Amino acid sequence: MSVRDLADYPWDAVAPYARTARNHPDGIVDLSIGSPVDPTPDVVAAALRAATDAHAYPQTVGTPALREAIVDWYARRRAVTGLTPEHVLPTIGSKELVALLPLLLGLGDGDVVVHPRAAYPTYEVGARLVGATPVAADEPQDFPEGTRLIWVNSPGNPDGRVLDVSALREIVARARELGAVVVSDECYAELGWDGPWASEPVPSVLDPRVSEGDTSGLLSVYSLSKQSNLAGYRAAFLAGDEEIVARLLTARKHLGLMLPLPVQSAMVAALRDDEHVVRQKDLYRRRRDVLRPALERAGFRIDRSEAGLYLWATAGEDAWDTLGRLAERGILVGPGHFYGDHFPQHVRFSLTASQERIEAAAARLADS
Repeated sequence: MSVRDLADYPWDAVAPYARTARNHPDGIVDLSIGSPVDPTPDVVAAALRAATDAHAYPQTVGTPALREAIVDWYARRRAVTGLTPEHVLPTIGSKELVALLPLLLGLGDGDVVVHPRAAYPTYEVGARLVGATPVAADEPQDFPEGTRLIWVNSPGNPDGRVLDVSALREIVARARELGAVVVSDECYAELGWDGPWASEPVPSVLDPRVSEGDTSGLLSVYSLSKQSNLAGYRAAFLAGDEEIVARLLTARKHLGLMLPLPVQSAMVAALRDDEHVVRQKDLYRRRRDVLRPALERAGFRIDRSEAGLYLWATAGEDAWDTLGRLAERGILVGPGHFYGDHFPQHVRFSLTASQERIEAAAARLADS
């Protein structure tokens, strides 16, 4: 397979529904794509401005200050100890890493890439790009022989599912039986809402309770797009198995995948400041507290959604029918069809809209 063989970009199919929603007298409430709308924190923007004299090429490996900040952040916020700068690597956002990782790991024909049943579509894209076989499976006993890469997404996109320490341990054990690498996409980990995640941190695959202090074959991927409103900065990183990180660094050097130096400085500021993350989470909590009960009153069932940036909901009908009904009320959402074959009646509501737009959506749902 080549890039030319990729299917049409799925979000293009939403365009007619977006046109309908924009015709609403009070305008569209766009809850489809999780693109942040809140300001970039001042502490981050100031760091970016101070680093604009970036006349030299940046290093692919990242500045010492950034690598140390990533190590410190994992210890402080994720309870992951024992990392060194050799265990971490900055990336140009997380999507390019997700798409390119099967290539950078040398996967190809005959290899299996496992991803969740409700999954961010780029996991499958990356597998198909190198001719590997994508398999949707949530339970370790369903991971087939020939699996070389296992994607974990906790909290999940689109469904907000959280894997606890026990579940992660089972996945790691199965991966080590198969000789597979586990890569855990954890970019919503600061956004826990229900159950234990209202008060406990969402565990990382690198948590010593999961890894037993052995990070071999394990990678954690993280993005600052959500918790710090840095989607436009393309600020992300990975951490884990030192040998794999070194291999990825070499490949990324050859490909010129280097993060701009001002962005690296901004990331240091973001990683060192926890206060803005607390404030941002509170904004999302307030929006969620308005939208969730409004959906339930309107006849939707909310599944999972215990953490993350979305509400995963169903009205008991095909997702495209739900999109059409909501678009008539000026509300745009994402259809479950985009996230695999297993949830054709679900839709994804993003919390990345202003409080005013969320309240407008709640009012329109009440009138439905």
